Amino acid sequence: MVSEDNVIEDSVSVEDDFDGDDYDYDDGGDYYDDDYGDAGDDDDDYCLVEDDDVDDPGAMVSRRPKLGYTVLQEADIKQRQEDDISKVSTVLSLSQVEATILLRHYNWNVNEVHDEWFSDEERVRKSVGLFERPVVDVSYANEFTCGICFDLLPCDNFASASCGHPFCWECWQGYICTSINDGPGCLLLRCPEPSCKAAVGPDMIDKLAPCEEKEKYSQFLLRSYIEDNREAKWCPAPGCENAVNFAVGGGDFDVTCLCSYRFCWNCTVEAHRPVDCETVTKWMLKNSVDGENVNWILHNSKTCPKCKRPIEKNQGCMHMTCTPPCSYEFCWLCLRAWSSHGLATGGFYSCNVYEAEMQKGNVDAEMRREMAKNSFEKYTHYYERWASNQSVRRFSLIFHCMGL
Repeated sequence: MVSEDNVIEDSVSVEDDFDGDDYDYDDGGDYYDDDYGDAGDDDDDYCLVEDDDVDDPGAMVSRRPKLGYTVLQEADIKQRQEDDISKVSTVLSLSQVEATILLRHYNWNVNEVHDEWFSDEERVRKSVGLFERPVVDVSYANEFTCGICFDLLPCDNFASASCGHPFCWECWQGYICTSINDGPGCLLLRCPEPSCKAAVGPDMIDKLAPCEEKEKYSQFLLRSYIEDNREAKWCPAPGCENAVNFAVGGGDFDVTCLCSYRFCWNCTVEAHRPVDCETVTKWMLKNSVDGENVNWILHNSKTCPKCKRPIEKNQGCMHMTCTPPCSYEFCWLCLRAWSSHGLATGGFYSCNVYEAEMQKGNVDAEMRREMAKNSFEKYTHYYERWASNQSVRRFSLIFHCMGL
């Protein structure tokens, strides 16, 4: 999967700065720029028209370029999600539940689902956990022993996923509720049988979970449609529940939400053109009021190679697993995928790959973190004095205005 950061780096900002008041919002949620066009060498790129079209207002309107983003409200997100589920269900002749599980596994990428399915259906079913038929036949029994609580109960008190492993309703409810309360990792829920990889879909949640947990699960599923999509992000404004779908490569990253908040789609902070995102991120990190926390994070943690969240290792081996829904497994020392590690690379408590890179001088992570710590301490020393002087200056102006 192509990382979002790499895709963003390949994009070039080419549009002029703009204000939220310059745009009209139509029923489809698209914004249109009345004043500016995309920069380029052709007349079309500058929205120029031929002499014959000057007297035709319709020609001018039709040549207005569409901006590269769409603001989505909750109803729009739900509709798009349902449309994608229906599309996959129809094309692959699957149930809505199976289509939902497939799309969630492939980060709601319809094209990738189709490509993978038609390439090797059996492999996809195995990796996702979609069983064509139950692996356990329980149709002949009138009562079962639950594999969790070991109670002997009538068959009416049991439920199972597509695999057929029977567990009583009470144990199912406890298992599902615990997973949902643990967070969005419940979207990847599997059969309680330790050796079984069968997926637990929304139908099981609707049938077994209480109302409160059902609502939480629905919100996790809805939010995953945006958070797992590399072309969509939530509006960072407090209290805003809108999302912005951005056409990667569409140019300027400054977007304006329906709540009137204007932000950079790339780094999701307030619009900062012409300063680049990396510079703004560094400045915000240095100016953070939690300076000591940032200092500690820089000195004691590393970022997940996949989702970039900071991770602290305080004990145990070098095999690290990021929290769901990322769940990426990697080596703490070399930060490479754990699937490429084993006895040949030093086992669980060392890494020959990292040691070899260290000898070549290609890895100097500890020194970089130490330099980052020293740099931050130096910056904090001067920034605190500057902030103190600014505070005194503001109070002086206030007192001066009050005639004190």
